[in-house]
Amino acid sequence: MGKLKANPTLTVIKPGPLSLIQDFGRFGVAHLGLTQGGPVDDYSYSWANHLLGNPVNQAALEITLGQCALKIDSDCEMALCGGDLQASLDGKLLDNWSTFQAYKGQVLSFGLPKNGLRAYLAIKGGFNVVNTLNSSSTVTREKIGGLTQDGQPCQKGQKISFTQHDLSTPFKALSVTFRYKPDYNLPVNLRVIEGYQNELFTESAKETFYNAQYIVDQNSNRMGYRLNGDVVESPDISLLSEGIALGAIQIPQDGQPIVLLNDRQTIGGYPKIGCVARIDLPRLAQAKPGHEISFSKGDRLGLQDVWCQWAQFFGY
Repeated sequence: MGKLKANPTLTVIKPGPLSLIQDFGRFGVAHLGLTQGGPVDDYSYSWANHLLGNPVNQAALEITLGQCALKIDSDCEMALCGGDLQASLDGKLLDNWSTFQAYKGQVLSFGLPKNGLRAYLAIKGGFNVVNTLNSSSTVTREKIGGLTQDGQPCQKGQKISFTQHDLSTPFKALSVTFRYKPDYNLPVNLRVIEGYQNELFTESAKETFYNAQYIVDQNSNRMGYRLNGDVVESPDISLLSEGIALGAIQIPQDGQPIVLLNDRQTIGGYPKIGCVARIDLPRLAQAKPGHEISFSKGDRLGLQDVWCQWAQFFGY
C-alpha cells in the first residue's frame, strides 16, 4: 500500500495577540452553560467564505489586532475580509475584501490595524479542524474548540490543515464591491430593539441612553463591549437571572452600558434596556477602544427583514 499523503497546511510563525479558529458558532448547547462563539463580525466572515465559493459555516481564522504571520506550506487560494490589518504576502500588500493565491514557502503577515480591529482569513474548502459539540469555534473562557479542541488561541509552530484544491489559471481575484465595504473608522450608531425590561427604566434614563455619545472601553472583548459615557440610571430592582440574547444591552448599577457578544455568559440578571439589532453587531465588533458609539430606536420588523435578506444572500 502507498503512503497516505498528509493534508496541506499553513504554519503559525507568529500568532499575534488573538488568532482564533471560528465557524459560524455552537448552537443548541446554552442549557449546558456553553455559549455560541463564532465570528463576532459575521458579515466579514461570511464574505470571506462567499468569495471563495465555500459552503456556509466553513472554519476560518479570526485575527484580532494583527501582528500575526503564517507560512504557506502548500499552494492555496484564500480570501481576506474585515478590518484592514495591513496584510502582506512576502512583503507585498494584499487587497482587502478580495481573494488571492499563495504559494509554498511564502509568508502571509499582518501589521497593526489601520481600519477596524479584526480580519477574517478563509481558505478554499475551509480549514480542517475537528468539531467539538458540532462546531470548531474557539471559546477561550470555556476551553472549547479551536485547533486543539480545548479553546486555546493559535500558538506558534502549530499547523492549520486544509483540503488540497486546484488553483485556477489564469487567476482573477474576486473582490467585494465598494458599496458593501464598511469604513470602520466612522462613528457607529447601533439600532436598538427594545425588550420587556425596557419598561423598568425611567423616561429620563431612556432619554439619556438615546442622546448620549459613548466611547468603547479598553475592557471590551468577545464577551461584550463596555461603553463609557453619560450615566443611565439602572432600575433599583432585583431580577432573576435569565437567558441572554446576542446583542443584549445590560445597564449595571454604574449606569455604563455593556453590549453582549458571541462569548457572553448564557444567563445574567442585570437589567436590559434592549438588544442591538443583529445586522449592526459586526460594526460594533470592529470598533477599537475610544471609538464613538451612539444608540437609536430600531424598527423591529424592518430590521428583521434586512437580516433575513442578508442571511438568504449568504445561504444561511
